[in-house]
Amino acid sequence: MIGSDIVTDPDFRAGFISFVGRPNVGKSTLTNALVGEKIAITSSKPQTTRRAIRGVVHRPDGQLILVDTPGMHRPRTLLGERLNAVVQSTLGDVDVIGFCVPADEKLGPGDRFINEQLDAFPKAKKVAIVTKIDAASRPAVAEQLLAISELRPWEAIIPISATSNLQLDILTAELIKLLPRSEKLYPDDQTTDEGLEARISELIREAALEGVQDELPHSIAVTIDDMIERDDRDLVEIYANLFVERDSQKGIIIGKSGGRLGEVGARARASIEPLVGKQVFLSIRVKVAKEWQRDAKQLGRLGF
Repeated sequence: MIGSDIVTDPDFRAGFISFVGRPNVGKSTLTNALVGEKIAITSSKPQTTRRAIRGVVHRPDGQLILVDTPGMHRPRTLLGERLNAVVQSTLGDVDVIGFCVPADEKLGPGDRFINEQLDAFPKAKKVAIVTKIDAASRPAVAEQLLAISELRPWEAIIPISATSNLQLDILTAELIKLLPRSEKLYPDDQTTDEGLEARISELIREAALEGVQDELPHSIAVTIDDMIERDDRDLVEIYANLFVERDSQKGIIIGKSGGRLGEVGARARASIEPLVGKQVFLSIRVKVAKEWQRDAKQLGRLGF
């Protein structure tokens, strides 16, 4: 938890930063790279991030609290509206907004739409971050830097690659400079305030997202029924529910003779075991919650 009993240097800076951008521009990958461990799940599918997730970056001269949010988009469902509301409420409280644009895609209407939304948050300082520079040529990166510089006056424009660890130290230093002088907001050994069950449910959803058809990712939600630490063995039993919206989607997730669900479970266990530090027995039950993305009551039951 945030604590005020930590003695820090009077020049120490700490504060909250949120990365915004279209879905799949690398916000969660960047958050994980800066924190140094997997805080947010990643996928090529849209709407992978569904809530504000805090990751803490510790440096001798400052502490960055990164708030990873869903990608801004024009919503088509009640879930989409609620994800946008998460973004809006988060941005109203942060000290710095980092607008992420990939180097290998030209600025489009979605980027310009998000840039316009930033005017609603005058208190936050704005930084432009050109991501995925390892996936683009130098001329393409230069062209993107020029294009983004014309959108508005930025505090800084920084090209980076989270996957190749390019210029992340420069980004961190620039972000710390923009934060207010403050005591440490989190203890040195804390990297997130995400609960264990929430992290596990997200890892299961990440495993389920791999290789699914385009319309299915939005329909997947995961809850944890129970977690049991066995006294007689170095084992954690996890009982999870994976929700979809239609019977046909349930068949896709389970696969022929349960083969695909078995693959999902194996991928999820491989991510969960390092997190809990024990062997994991994972039971996943696939259930249908019809049109849950559009149903306020079901959204509430699923944590939205």
